[in-house]
Amino acid sequence: MLTRLGRACYRRRWFVLVGWAGLLAGLMALSSAYGGQFVNDFTLPGSESQVAQDVLKAHGFPTHAGESGQVVFKAPDVDDRAVHDGIRNLFADLDNALAPVDIISPYTDAGEHFVNEDDTIAFAIIHMGPRSPDENDAAAARARALVDEADIPGTQVELGGSVFAEPPDFSSETFGFLAAMVVLLIAFGSVLAMGLPLLTAACGILAGISLVTLVVPFMGMPSYAVEAVAMIGIGVGIDYALFIVTRYREGLADGMDPEAATVRAVETAGRAVLLAGSVVLIAVLGMFTVGLEMIRGLAVGISIGVFTTMVASVTLLPAVFGFVGTRIDRLSLPGRTREREAARREQWRAWSHRVQRRPWPALVAGAGVLLVLALPATQLRHGFGDAGNRPTTDTTRRAYDLISDGFGPGANGPLVIVAELPGGPIDFTVLMGLRDRLDDLPEVRFATPPLLNDVGDAAEMQIFPTYSPQAEQTQALVHKIRGELIPQALEGSTVTARVTGATAGSIDFGEFVASRLPWFTGAVLILSFLLLMVVFRSVLVPLKAVVLNLLSLGACYGVLVATFQWGWGIGLLGVGKPGPIDAWVPMMLFAVIFGLSMDYEVFLLSRIREDYERHHDNSAAVANGVAATARVITAAAAVMVCVFGAFALGSSRSLKMFGLGLAVAVLFDATIVRLVLVPATMELLGDRNWWLPDWLDRLLPKVAAEPEPLPVEPAREPAPVS
Repeated sequence: MLTRLGRACYRRRWFVLVGWAGLLAGLMALSSAYGGQFVNDFTLPGSESQVAQDVLKAHGFPTHAGESGQVVFKAPDVDDRAVHDGIRNLFADLDNALAPVDIISPYTDAGEHFVNEDDTIAFAIIHMGPRSPDENDAAAARARALVDEADIPGTQVELGGSVFAEPPDFSSETFGFLAAMVVLLIAFGSVLAMGLPLLTAACGILAGISLVTLVVPFMGMPSYAVEAVAMIGIGVGIDYALFIVTRYREGLADGMDPEAATVRAVETAGRAVLLAGSVVLIAVLGMFTVGLEMIRGLAVGISIGVFTTMVASVTLLPAVFGFVGTRIDRLSLPGRTREREAARREQWRAWSHRVQRRPWPALVAGAGVLLVLALPATQLRHGFGDAGNRPTTDTTRRAYDLISDGFGPGANGPLVIVAELPGGPIDFTVLMGLRDRLDDLPEVRFATPPLLNDVGDAAEMQIFPTYSPQAEQTQALVHKIRGELIPQALEGSTVTARVTGATAGSIDFGEFVASRLPWFTGAVLILSFLLLMVVFRSVLVPLKAVVLNLLSLGACYGVLVATFQWGWGIGLLGVGKPGPIDAWVPMMLFAVIFGLSMDYEVFLLSRIREDYERHHDNSAAVANGVAATARVITAAAAVMVCVFGAFALGSSRSLKMFGLGLAVAVLFDATIVRLVLVPATMELLGDRNWWLPDWLDRLLPKVAAEPEPLPVEPAREPAPVS
């Protein structure tokens, strides 16, 4: 089928090119006209925090159920008349510009606790109510403009809360794309050859992002879905095209005409691309086992991006080969010769021989490095960062510091207790007793008096912990209030009370995702193992691939914990302080990294298997496979490290985490795993690499990563290992 596809795309290249142009134009027009709104819905249906949010809405606190932030101000005396009047005017302007909102001012009875002891720092809470991300962004921009315009003598005014965080001023996608151009130019030594993977990736990504925006109305997706699709799409799109272009150039170098070289490239590298992409799709769609709509939406979005780049690689790229022909090496860099490329291949073959001569030391050293790097991962703590992790250039970080100075860090993420009071005044007395118990806890800075709704059958009160929202002590406090304080204080009454708020919701979300992680990883590992077993007709090869990929994943997690959780070198990434690993990041990293690692595994093993089927010499096949793929795998990995590393330099802490994790995992996988551990283990296993029981061979469907092997060549370098 791939043979016919490659030949058809080559011969009908004008039709394919016009078809892709029309498809992109149509998708982009439809996306602009009918694209849906992204929704950052981190709710966890059935969790205590979500049930409490529903109670707030049902009992007349609608604006309290959405995003909230703070206006924080510092002055020599916040009760000074000029400060008092200026802040009141600012609140009035914000109320008009952000309506509907509910502003709880420190100058009212409800906000009397929002002034510190020496009257130098105060804050107001702004309840924004449920809004779409675009509406929140627009409201935040208006609020920042009003605060910047406020001129209150001797007063510093800042906005707190993630809803008011300042937008990024750094385009990670653009920087990553430019870095990829440089790497590809060095790898191919030709401007024209460099441009083909970039063109293919760009078309695949544009189609993917347009489709994602069209799917949004039917499946909720977070606002960063487009960035995730762009990040992964650029990486895999360039990689897939890179492997096919490399195989095409090899065909031309072997004397094939452009059409034959195109067909051969699609037959071999194109087949491996489809297999590798299928593993990525399996890994990403495995996130459906988590059971959350936001995670499902993100999985679908990334899968669409990967799928469109796969399709572009095996359709658009062969068509472009028809236009390029033998001119692919035009505009070459000085000093590039075929002899130098052949010499580099021999250097990689020699490297593989050195590893294979001493496989045990290589295995112990490579695995040892990854295990040491993975050790910090044993201390991984799921959670979410807070504004204290942001740089001081962000107003929300400065607001965080002011609140911490005046009220303690816990005031940046107050817990909210929502109570239903069917018994009226009697129940309110019981609730006041709960408030007094909370006030007596050493982990609580203070608790506000309950705020009744208009009917008097529900109340809300805020608890300001002693520790920051991301601290382990705050997580323990939430469990203590839920498991001990509330049951004890409300025993025998008709009051029902629940703990909610952004901090409690983050804790619930993180614990839920952590509990689902084993199911997700198990499903991905089993499905990937079965797919590789079917393709490579082996039990040990897919088992080895799974184990080695888990090693590189463990090392990736270890680097993240050491960097973001322990704070090693955190300043280089522009992160304010250490904190937990965002709950969704380990799961998403597992899906994407496992899939990308399998990309390199498939490309390398395909060449090894192809060589082994010709000559049945395992040692020579391993060395020749490494020699044939090491340069292109290294270039592909360098592209991904640049693309993903660019996101580590962006403004979002979550995307920094995600980008750095992907970059270091790909780096470990393309070096320690592919160039050390794979040759060493395959040398030790010998012909057992390709063992498959006869009964199992009869049961498994016939799927090959490469086309039927070519006839055995009479002349052959023995490539001894001993």
